[in-house]
Amino acid sequence: MFQRFFLSFSHFTCRLAQRSATAAAGRLVSAVRLVGLTALALCLHPTAQAQTQTVNLYTTREPGLMQPLLDAFTAQTGIKVAAVFLKDGLLERVKAEGANSPADVLMVVDIGNLLDLSEAKLFQNINSDVLNATIPAPLRSGDGTWFAFSLRDRVLYADKSLALESFRYEDLASPAYKGKVCIRSGQHPYNNALIASMIAHRGLEQTEQWLRGIKTNLARKAAGGDRDVARDILGGICDLGLANAYYAGQMKTAATGTEARKWGDAIKVIRPTFAQTGGTFVNISGAGVAAHAPNKAGAIAFLEYLTSEPAQNLYARLNFEYPVRSGVALDPTVESFGFLTADLTPLTEIAKHRKEASLLVDRLGFDR
Repeated sequence: MFQRFFLSFSHFTCRLAQRSATAAAGRLVSAVRLVGLTALALCLHPTAQAQTQTVNLYTTREPGLMQPLLDAFTAQTGIKVAAVFLKDGLLERVKAEGANSPADVLMVVDIGNLLDLSEAKLFQNINSDVLNATIPAPLRSGDGTWFAFSLRDRVLYADKSLALESFRYEDLASPAYKGKVCIRSGQHPYNNALIASMIAHRGLEQTEQWLRGIKTNLARKAAGGDRDVARDILGGICDLGLANAYYAGQMKTAATGTEARKWGDAIKVIRPTFAQTGGTFVNISGAGVAAHAPNKAGAIAFLEYLTSEPAQNLYARLNFEYPVRSGVALDPTVESFGFLTADLTPLTEIAKHRKEASLLVDRLGFDR
């Protein structure tokens, strides 16, 4: 099933990176003596400088989602990852640190956040055969500054008793759901990206009508998080709402008897589609090498590790996300949500409408 999804998202040829012959390897080892650790040197000499090498990671991703990946990277390479988790203000911090920033890798969720870092010139260009061969072209920048490592789709959580088998994003504004919708802030990057996508599909005027309809249908103030949508469905506050699929995976596999498991058991997940394209909105998490990375070689090695089969399996099995590497199996819970046909509107095109989306949310008082 994942293979069909992957081909629907992008058409690309997966090429295996070619390794140098013995003579070339000798030249690379000589280069290592001159410039320090390189990504290939990690493969040839996994223990070299292991105890002295550290990659500094700035990330907005939840610590619980990233730590297993960081631990696995260290176990494989001996390179430690010093992670700084920043809920907000990552861009501002790196800009303020300037050339003295210790950050080697910058990792965020949402295409808009990646582009903000790129446009602020806080990433540097890298040329990695491994990344270019493994990550489809639509999921990495053309200039080698940022790369996606997992996909997340924005889905419908619905009361399991509802007779719903399919849903369109446009349906969320239907009068049939007046007083029955729960959703987090319209200014949150997850919803901002979806609203920007609707603008890309239908234009600003129709998107405004759609958003007005959703506001009319709200059962409570647009606030909280994605898991709160499931919580409030269980509590009878609303019948349905939008959230990311991986949160449903977390809740539905939580320990029996926990609050999270009760929330997960109360909902069913439906992948909405846009009426015009028949595709589901998909966003990304991604990263790049910081502009002033003290350990550029280690940073590249870390990014290349994130595309490896073991790392991509962790993205799928522990984080309940879609891997970007072809052939990696989905978590069974996520697979049970049904086949994903991703909307093919370029994420960079959607990102162009982020400011319009934000202004629209404010103008309508959507979060009030």
